[in-house]
Amino acid sequence: MPTPPPSTLTVLHCSRCPTHLQPDAVHQLCPTCSAPLLARYDLERARASMTAEALAARRPTLWRYAELLPVRDPAYQLGFGEGMTPLHAAERLGRELGVPGLLVKDDGVLPTGTFKARGAAIGVARAAELGVRRMIMPTNGNAGAAWSAYAALHGLELGVVMPVDAPFITRVECVATGASVALVDGLIGDAGAIVARAVARTPGLFDASTLKEPCRIEGKKTIALEFVEQLAWKTPDVVVYPTGGGVGLIGIHKALGELREMGLIDGPLPRLVAAQASGCAPVVRAHDAREDHCEGWVGGQTAAFGINVPKPLGDRLILQALRATEGVAIAVDDEAALRAQRQCARTQGLFVCPETGVALAAVAQLRESGWIDAREVVMVISTGNGIKYPDSLPAPDLITLSPADDWEWGTLA
Repeated sequence: MPTPPPSTLTVLHCSRCPTHLQPDAVHQLCPTCSAPLLARYDLERARASMTAEALAARRPTLWRYAELLPVRDPAYQLGFGEGMTPLHAAERLGRELGVPGLLVKDDGVLPTGTFKARGAAIGVARAAELGVRRMIMPTNGNAGAAWSAYAALHGLELGVVMPVDAPFITRVECVATGASVALVDGLIGDAGAIVARAVARTPGLFDASTLKEPCRIEGKKTIALEFVEQLAWKTPDVVVYPTGGGVGLIGIHKALGELREMGLIDGPLPRLVAAQASGCAPVVRAHDAREDHCEGWVGGQTAAFGINVPKPLGDRLILQALRATEGVAIAVDDEAALRAQRQCARTQGLFVCPETGVALAAVAQLRESGWIDAREVVMVISTGNGIKYPDSLPAPDLITLSPADDWEWGTLA
């Protein structure tokens, strides 16, 4: 298969102030105002090579979009085959929810079982390319597992700080792939504070926290690059994203803007939906109050642990994306989310994570309210595999048979 042309990365620019930075150096937040940095590309040059025909001939991984990714040297474009995840027409589930055009983008099949592999693949590769050798990050679990795997692939050292209540399997994944792991009796914000102190006192330690480096978002934006290509260069009417730190939602909005500027899509962008758990919904509260930032949520608690983020660093960018697309933020309770998770498994055979259950429950609520029309194409981003959350469903009460027993249909769970 043909090798894609190199990155067209031109500059890093601040998401809030006019600061622009040379991109081929290690940067964290904006040195002027401490806002997240965003990568900018030469879209005219990218458009010349990144045609629909050219993409169709490339390998089916996220590296097919090299022109719009920040990694310049192909030697660092390592991975486990991540990308081009299935886009399922969830017809049976859609009929039950009143949305026959329901689509599910299943990122649960990615390496380490969640969409976090996208950000890790690009973030770790670019850090390695720029000479970073040691990194540290806070995580609710899945990001740590993904970054640990890619750090091992690139031969980098990684420290991970996660809440003690994070899913146990993610702790095991981090340790298995060589990360140094510490637990904190608190939430991800507490883990972030520990990481910040470690970075401040340790020269050369790279802070891989969400949006404190500019490349994780570039991996996450490949969600949109993929689904647009999978839909033959069309866009859905609505995209529903389970939102904690919100990097994927920001990335989707960024990618769609780039594709439109390149002339690969036209017309209005999909309405973006930030789906949150009612037990931790700072984006919903800020959106409903028409604020441009989020206040910290106190005492966040939800079964969808991956989106239990009391104060997302990218709050302004999330809210901007929602308003720019005439989208909305909506909160659902854990009962509705877990019911939707079970409903998806029963109707489609897709055992998704509780966070995806939040997004599916949001679809149901938005359809019931009339915000979503029955004729619209609605895409849910499934951010993880339910197998990583074995405790999210109640243990089944099963009958044990002896070898001599007969199966009596209807008597078994």
